Amino acid sequence: MPVKVHALDHLVINVSDVARTAQWYQKVLGMEIRVFDPGGGKTPRTSLTFGSQKINVRPRDADKVEWFTAAHETAGSDDLCFLTSSTPEQVVAHLQACGVTIEEGPADKQGARGTLRSVYCRDPDGSLIEISSYEGEVS
Repeated sequence: MPVKVHALDHLVINVSDVARTAQWYQKVLGMEIRVFDPGGGKTPRTSLTFGSQKINVRPRDADKVEWFTAAHETAGSDDLCFLTSSTPEQVVAHLQACGVTIEEGPADKQGARGTLRSVYCRDPDGSLIEISSYEGEVS
């Protein structure tokens, strides 16, 4: 029987400055910063949690023996889409209040379950961040 995945548990982003990135995701996207012990005598790590999801924030220059990672870790190369129950207009107003430049949107985009209304910005390293909502799922 072939393996079939059913969910994403966590992902790792490579960044140039863990504290700066974590603070940005906390302020702009409302994520919770957590520091955890990976065990095995390794250095504590920082993660961002939201809903039942987690993003581990890896310093770009972390030791590859201590932190097993992708073959080509590069800060600013991510393209992430986050779902919100806020309207696109609320997202725009929030980003403007946070001093975050809007790259595009609101615009219709294709999501996993259909059409999204998306607003795009960039995190401190330049990764593209899409903040989206499905019609009928906004408050």
